[in-house]
Amino acid sequence: MPTGILTESPGTTASPAGISRRRLLGIALAAGVAPMFPDAAPVAARGLRRIRLTAAPAIVPLVGGEWPDTAVWAYNGIVPGPEIRVRQGDTVRLTARNELAEATTIHWHGVRLPFAMDGVPDLTQEPIPPGGEFVYEFGAVDAGTFWYHPHANSAEQVGRGLSGALVVEEPEPLRVDRDVVWVLDDWLLVDTAQIDAGFGHPMHMSHGGRLGNTITLNGTIPDEFAVRSGERVRLRLVNVSNARTFGLDFAELRPHVIALDGQPVAPYQPPGGRVVLAAAQRVDLVIDMGGRPGDRVSIADSYYRGRAYRFVDIVYSSEAPLRDSPLDAPIALPRNPLPEPVVDDQAQRETLLLEGGAMGRMPPNADRFLRDRQFWFLNGLPAKGHAESPLFTVELGRTCIVTLRNETGWEHPMHLHGHAFRVLRRNDEPNLRGEWLDTVLIPPQQSVEIGFVADNPGDWMFHCHILEHQMSGMSGIVRVA
Repeated sequence: MPTGILTESPGTTASPAGISRRRLLGIALAAGVAPMFPDAAPVAARGLRRIRLTAAPAIVPLVGGEWPDTAVWAYNGIVPGPEIRVRQGDTVRLTARNELAEATTIHWHGVRLPFAMDGVPDLTQEPIPPGGEFVYEFGAVDAGTFWYHPHANSAEQVGRGLSGALVVEEPEPLRVDRDVVWVLDDWLLVDTAQIDAGFGHPMHMSHGGRLGNTITLNGTIPDEFAVRSGERVRLRLVNVSNARTFGLDFAELRPHVIALDGQPVAPYQPPGGRVVLAAAQRVDLVIDMGGRPGDRVSIADSYYRGRAYRFVDIVYSSEAPLRDSPLDAPIALPRNPLPEPVVDDQAQRETLLLEGGAMGRMPPNADRFLRDRQFWFLNGLPAKGHAESPLFTVELGRTCIVTLRNETGWEHPMHLHGHAFRVLRRNDEPNLRGEWLDTVLIPPQQSVEIGFVADNPGDWMFHCHILEHQMSGMSGIVRVA
């Protein structure tokens, strides 16, 4: 099965007619003010990459073997969608065509881009109707591992297969033998290998989201991943599931984490070799395959207590080792041009209280929202569709410090559009690694403090990336103006 294709597309742009008041407001906020991406690591402008993606029903051998093929929704007929690779500094011009029976969009998760290209229906653009097209164009400002997915009816559209990886390569990539993407997904299937049609079930929405019963790696149930003794692999992990958190135990493979959510970190080995990815997160690893020819190493997913399973086996070929000792080359990545938040008295400080859900703290007057299946709340209110009023407004160019307090009984991977942020504190203690993320996992009854420079004007979604939570209230808007 192909991993994906980049295809040339016409230079014309076509989008649905009509612009909502909400979109006009967002465009007005952004008009005349370019995003202030400072030159911490200047990147020369490169080429224009023309790409086409078509969202449509498809049939794929998801389970394999003697099982029936599975009816999915797919980009360009494959699951996951085409692996898009560009270079930092490229301009991406992508024509999205909709052959579904409902409206859709494409959101470029983790990519810092102009507001009008963010792919949020009725906020940044009119949704793409059946038979329609929309042209997305943005610069690949940051190198790293990102992904794309719909933001219209997202729990069902992502849950039926619409997602794919976007890799922005560094101008001088790391010296490795292979650069590989693993797209991890979680499917809820019935006994005919078809997707369970029960999207929007109140149990999924009010509890931990729609957890599946079938795990795939790059669109198939994983069994073996072949390596050669002595080779160095850059492994890009992308979690595109609706709700599942993966905790992969690499153990004796001794991986080094070199990037989180596409943003470089000082290389480190995760404790016990366990790599955790919440829904929507990405982790870049460098692994020196130090086993002997013929060796086999099992990677297990042990995140959920009592539900561990073998994820995939790393299998060493019988070939002679590629080298006798690890490759003598650096693995640290250059930083991206992110503005550093200044934590001082001039920084704006905000608090977001996460409430609701089963077994969680409910705000006053919650009953009137529960009748509409709005189970989750940010500062006492749910978002039904896109909130008319922002959670808060930040002046363009100002540092904003946000404390997120999870008062619910469930974890929440909180995602901010249009920006990356530093994780400054966890549970009121300094976070020494200070990693940059766009999606931060907050366990129940814990808190996280993040900081970012509001350098990208517009109305940006801030929501839980357990998609059932997002669609049932845990979502809001941060205005940068």
